[in-house]
Amino acid sequence: MYGQADYEELKKLLKEKLSENRYIHSINVAEQAKKLARINNSDEEKAYFSGLMHDVCKEMPFEEQEKYVLSSSIDVDIVEKMSTPLWHAISGAEFLKEHFNIIDKDILNAVRYHTVGRAEMTVLEKIVYLADLTSADRSYKDVEKIRKICENNLDMGMQEALKFSISDCALKGKTIPKSTFEAYNFYLQY
Repeated sequence: MYGQADYEELKKLLKEKLSENRYIHSINVAEQAKKLARINNSDEEKAYFSGLMHDVCKEMPFEEQEKYVLSSSIDVDIVEKMSTPLWHAISGAEFLKEHFNIIDKDILNAVRYHTVGRAEMTVLEKIVYLADLTSADRSYKDVEKIRKICENNLDMGMQEALKFSISDCALKGKTIPKSTFEAYNFYLQY
């Protein structure tokens, strides 16, 4: 898919588009995604690429993100449309299609759902979702616990991560998209 020179170009693009902290986070997510892919016998290169590019639109002006959100062929619920902090994931998937001709649905969905999750995620989608939540730069209270769970079982990791995410959003008075509730209900079975 991509060679080392290509990754250097992608990193250069990210350095131009993102703040230093967000850039470091993207590198950390890529590394964590690659590690989780290795543990789960999944495609390490797709995981690294998806993790690296997951926040490519995170600091793009909302007006630009909105164009991607409104033109997206991916299902976007009303809560997501009303919550600008969630737009970067949808925008990121659309950006990858438009600027890199990415047609791999697994990569696009991994970027698209890395913030909100969904029921029946693919292995790559779970890896990127969990890598974003457990990357080396994360330091919330239960991060070590969630990291260990993720390294042993992605589905149990999703269950714990969604519990954390939903309770964190609720405590902060943030909206919660339908797909997040569906993911939570789905991963309760593990």
